[in-house]
Amino acid sequence: MERKFDFLVIGGGVAGLVFALNCSKVVRCCATNYAQGGIAAVLSDNDSFEAHIKDTMTAGCFINDEEAVKLCVTEGPGYIKELISFGAHFTHTKVNLTREGGHSTYRVAHAADATGAEVQKTLLATCQAEKNITFFSNSMAVDLITERKIGHSSSNRCIGAYVLRENGEIDTFLGGVVTLATGGAGKTYLYTSNPDVATGDGVAMAYRAGAEIANMEFYQFHPTCLYHPKAKSFLISEALRGEGGQLKLKNGQTFMEKYHPMGALAPRDVVARAIDAEMKRTGDQCVFLDMTHLPRETILERFPTIYHKCLEFNIDMTKEPIPVVPAAHYMCGGIVVDTMLLVNVLTLVYIGANRLASNSLLEGLVYGHRASDLAKKLIKEPPTTLTPPSWDPGMAVTNDEIVLVYHNWEEIRRFMWNYVGIVRTNKRLQRARRRLELLRNEIQEYYWQYKVTPDILELRNIADVAYLIVESALRRKESRGLHYTLDYPEKDDVNFFGPTKVSKAILENRL
Repeated sequence: MERKFDFLVIGGGVAGLVFALNCSKVVRCCATNYAQGGIAAVLSDNDSFEAHIKDTMTAGCFINDEEAVKLCVTEGPGYIKELISFGAHFTHTKVNLTREGGHSTYRVAHAADATGAEVQKTLLATCQAEKNITFFSNSMAVDLITERKIGHSSSNRCIGAYVLRENGEIDTFLGGVVTLATGGAGKTYLYTSNPDVATGDGVAMAYRAGAEIANMEFYQFHPTCLYHPKAKSFLISEALRGEGGQLKLKNGQTFMEKYHPMGALAPRDVVARAIDAEMKRTGDQCVFLDMTHLPRETILERFPTIYHKCLEFNIDMTKEPIPVVPAAHYMCGGIVVDTMLLVNVLTLVYIGANRLASNSLLEGLVYGHRASDLAKKLIKEPPTTLTPPSWDPGMAVTNDEIVLVYHNWEEIRRFMWNYVGIVRTNKRLQRARRRLELLRNEIQEYYWQYKVTPDILELRNIADVAYLIVESALRRKESRGLHYTLDYPEKDDVNFFGPTKVSKAILENRL
């Protein structure tokens, strides 16, 4: 079935929903709902745009585009006020600010410890009230449709996507403007704070369509996820350290003061590497985050979600430290575009080599608005006259060996964690590259042999994203921000001050 829209949005997080308030949308699932900490913005007389810009540039190791940072920081407060006008409720019915790692002052607005859920709920309700927005839940984009893909030789404009529907059928979705707001790729790693759908679908599809991809070596590992075999890497918000929480070894000794002047409030890349180093030095399986200095009432009021989740695992954070470990959290790279059309890539020049805590929801709000403003101009351009063919399954049959998918998925995620994690070496990266070359060929054969399912699509996407991370990491022969390699432990501003860019054409020719 073919469906046509003025605006087609693939993704349903904060950026996609903001975009949809002005346009039209296709929705699946997202990580916005999982954000605990809050939204960073200048909302206090004791803060300034200059300070927020400086903190963001510092966290990004100064390879961020400063103009993009200024834009996001200065426009952010207005969009938070817009959220409140839509009905978002922040703690104490007003913006009650806290502090997180890398911030020089208190500037994080929050709704207890479930800010993302509050933002998602508010935007979703607002979108659902708009009659011109159509939702297609539980649907998944298979691949982008470009003009070149269907026979146009001089243009590679994206005109739509093939979409796997809940009934197993693949429909053709066409849009005058196509926007990717597909979120991250945490499931590329064995341990992640992300939901199961965070498989890098947008980046993988754009790469296969011929887009240029940048900075994929910069994958942020959140320093503190709950360490418990049944917790599935539940995120322990950085806001706890903003309220005085201390990271300790099992003997009760603090250690962050050895690694950074800001101690437990250092930027995330520093804290994650410090925890990793201490775990390797001591042989311990985790470290501990101690919040017992706060009164029980304060913890219950400020961190109710985290408190009750810990209790599920017999951990009372009012009386004992929380066992924590790092986990893959945020993809700082993305798709390079010059038209600023694809929502999930607009943050690329803003983030740099590391993301400042609680800037992610801010990015989604600001660039969702910016992208929709541009889309309204682009929609005035003449639509394509080309008609894409319907999806052709060929000779594909129903898969009767799904265990192969799960085995490959597990293998990729495990060697990405072991070889392409917080600390890297050339030898580990080369080993990961060799495994990925074999697995991606195997997965491609599997993809064409069997009928398309969400499982095989996600496996195909994480394999492509993993490949991009590894290739980008091998090209950056220095340590900067989230990319730390023992072979090149220092920064090299002469040769590597700027983004790492790869594409299908570059990688296929090994340029």
